[in-house]
Amino acid sequence: MNISVGDRVEMKKQHPCGCKTFEILRVGMDFKIKCEKCGREVMAPRAKIEKNIKKILTE
Repeated sequence: MNISVGDRVEMKKQHPCGCKTFEILRVGMDFKIKCEKCGREVMAPRAKIEKNIKKILTE
C-alpha cells in the first residue's frame, strides 16, 4: 500500500468520537494518525493501520 505523510484516509472502524477520517502524520514501522474531528493522535503498528484502511481520500 502506497501511503505517505499528509494523506487523508477513511478507516473501516470509526474513532470513539464518531469520525472515520484520519490524517497520516508519520510513516514507518508505526503509523501516527490524527482524527480529523477531535484532533486525537494515535500511534499504531503499520500492519494494523494498513489492514483497517478502507480507502485513501487525498494523496
